[in-house]
Amino acid sequence: MTPPDDARSLGGSYPVGSWRVNRVGYGAMQLAGDDFFGRSNGSAEADALDVLRAAVAAGVNHIDTAQYYGPGTVNRLIREALHPYPAGLAIVSKVAARWDGDGSLVRFDKPDELRRGIEDNLATLGLDRLAAVNLRMMDPAESPGDRFDAQVAALVQARDDGLIDGVGLSNISRGHLIRALDQTEIVCVQNLFNLADQHSRDVLDECHARGIAFVPYCPLGLPGAQRRGLLGHPVLAAVAARLAATPAQVALAWLLDLAPNVLLIAGTRTRTHLAENLGSADVHLDEQARFDLARLERGHP
Repeated sequence: MTPPDDARSLGGSYPVGSWRVNRVGYGAMQLAGDDFFGRSNGSAEADALDVLRAAVAAGVNHIDTAQYYGPGTVNRLIREALHPYPAGLAIVSKVAARWDGDGSLVRFDKPDELRRGIEDNLATLGLDRLAAVNLRMMDPAESPGDRFDAQVAALVQARDDGLIDGVGLSNISRGHLIRALDQTEIVCVQNLFNLADQHSRDVLDECHARGIAFVPYCPLGLPGAQRRGLLGHPVLAAVAARLAATPAQVALAWLLDLAPNVLLIAGTRTRTHLAENLGSADVHLDEQARFDLARLERGHP
């Protein structure tokens, strides 16, 4: 499968290590369903395949996934929809967690477990090499130490062995980033960040200063009350109406407007929402919009 000649360059592009990707990509987590344990409904799986193919046809060349989405279901869907993969499609995954029998996300982050997680991703995706793999921390407040160093070293070894092209980090503090950079190149950082939650602003700033791709997850807010509160906020609605866009598109455009190293991985299960998300690349914020959204950031009514 190859992307069409008229595929869009979505929001310009930015490097993720040796790869260069469009700034608007696709996050595949939602394809596993609301409970993250995969789908058994054939029509839902057909829709998932359709969305993946439509994303790549529209110019998406950066897909975010994880073996524990499903678990294994999302990677299987990506492989079924897109393999053999088009040239230039960067598939990025993450390791250090798994689902236990009670449905809880637990640590799977010893060096040998990290290696196994990478190998499981490669097997289910049908790849010999991933564009990057993120070491996902369970707790960003956890101080980096010898254990963290050993985890980073495991990913460096996987890169040296040709299993991945780049080492990334996820759910981290600035301290994790600085410590990891003392050991190796970091090609991307994936943290929770959106209009409603900007606790990782210092991590974004550090990534920007160092030319590291910053990939905000949950770019429209955490599912549930935070997302509903953000997308239903009257300030966001007013900006969207003035710019002839949707609130979701403005929230995503705000992220793209922050810095050139910000890459989006908004996810969806429908073609309609996919088109809406990709359309955020065409929404350009003016000074009035930036001023109004800054009021929303500060929590003004």
